[in-house]
Amino acid sequence: MSCSKQQPPLRLEGMPLIGALAWLALICAVLNWAVAAMVLLLGLLFCLQFYRDPERIVPREPGIAVAPADGRVVRVDRAVDPVDGQEKDRVAIFMHVFNVHVNRAPVQAELSTQRYRPGKYLNASRDKSSQENEQNILHLRDEQGGNWTVVQIAGWVARRILSWVEIGDHLQRGQRLGMIQFSSRVDLYLPQSYEVFVSPQQTVVAGQTLVAKQLG
Repeated sequence: MSCSKQQPPLRLEGMPLIGALAWLALICAVLNWAVAAMVLLLGLLFCLQFYRDPERIVPREPGIAVAPADGRVVRVDRAVDPVDGQEKDRVAIFMHVFNVHVNRAPVQAELSTQRYRPGKYLNASRDKSSQENEQNILHLRDEQGGNWTVVQIAGWVARRILSWVEIGDHLQRGQRLGMIQFSSRVDLYLPQSYEVFVSPQQTVVAGQTLVAKQLG
């Protein structure tokens, strides 16, 4: 096993909001505005936990795929891949607001396409969200030529999907791909040569939990 590249424990994207909340909470405390200070402090604590980005121990065994997101598996089924139109095994992972929201590459692969699609903000735990919600679609090609699709889907609270990768990037298994701000969902479409190793309601950890294994 190996650790992914060291990163700060908090995402820089959250620092402006965290700094503003801390400053306002301090001002309210100095002015003895107890209720306002408490509300701002609670908001600060929420943002500190939401924007955390812990290191993960990424498995190195060949022929496996790891979870692209933290959260709860809400669906394991067959669905049409939005990139190539083929029916494939799909694993859908729902992230509530208290999960780590940094998404990671399931396998070592090259990012061949990336497409943002605007849409609605339905509850991300509902299957309808995979067709109608705002999303970012990433298509990966692994070393054996297998095609993977990772779909970042915004939820009813989420209003912004961030991507930290570009077409042509060679990604390591467990590498950070981006994040979705607040509750959301990630769908993973597997190539035919892999079988699913998770079940509905199972809790998974991005970059660490085994979700699929190569057949044979």
